[in-house]
Amino acid sequence: MSRRSYEDHGTGDDPTAVPAAAGLALLAVGGWLLTTTRPWQKPGHPLTLALGWTLSGALLVSGLVLLTRCVRAVHDPQDAPEGPGND
Repeated sequence: MSRRSYEDHGTGDDPTAVPAAAGLALLAVGGWLLTTTRPWQKPGHPLTLALGWTLSGALLVSGLVLLTRCVRAVHDPQDAPEGPGND
């Protein structure tokens, strides 16, 4: 299981860098929004709380999807060498 060294990867741009950064940003914003809409510390209008929780959940899921796609692109099984352990 030999991998190419870091220098052998070339100088091309990484196509997963921007989506990964965007995914991390969405996770950060979604987590921040989730912590700011805690109903047990500051009761508010139910509609406001529902909107905040829905928006934060959507941001968290979107960020997780972006990061998952980037990880799958980096660890693509098509790039793995043929061998006895790779079926």
